[in-house]
Amino acid sequence: MTNGLDGKTAAKSPAGGHEGKYLTFVLGEEEYGLEILKVREIIGLMEITTVPQTPEFIKGVINLRGKVIPVIDLRLKFGMQEAEPTEETCIIVVDINDTLMGILVDTVSEVLDIAAGEIEPPPAFSNDIATEFILGMGKIKGNVKILLDINMVLSPEELVHVASAGGAS
Repeated sequence: MTNGLDGKTAAKSPAGGHEGKYLTFVLGEEEYGLEILKVREIIGLMEITTVPQTPEFIKGVINLRGKVIPVIDLRLKFGMQEAEPTEETCIIVVDINDTLMGILVDTVSEVLDIAAGEIEPPPAFSNDIATEFILGMGKIKGNVKILLDINMVLSPEELVHVASAGGAS
């Protein structure tokens, strides 16, 4: 996927923000953002082959131009209700530690250039709530977008499950 981007990636600012370009998408009622350089392409929903004995959030695998790619459902990973696919449901193919993975999302919104001044650190919750996968909270046009560190969304153990579902060694 070519976006005509200038190659600018998210960079950590002194204030703790991560300014840069983000692909924004929707899950349920919430808006999220991913660093654009982690995104390889966006594809429409296609047939997903289930893989036995994988965690529920791993939907299965797709065949993308001859390459088997595992697909996860971020709704399930984040403890949300599973949703029926719509015409806007799509898969964002991302690169996580040199492994391609598909992320099932409700809809893709837009690419935003978010300045460091528009990003606040993640809110402090109790120790029981995992927030290490949140880069920050982007405040854009009166809305808040949860900026994800896609490398941290899955634990190392979960990444092993995803890699094995996709046939990686």
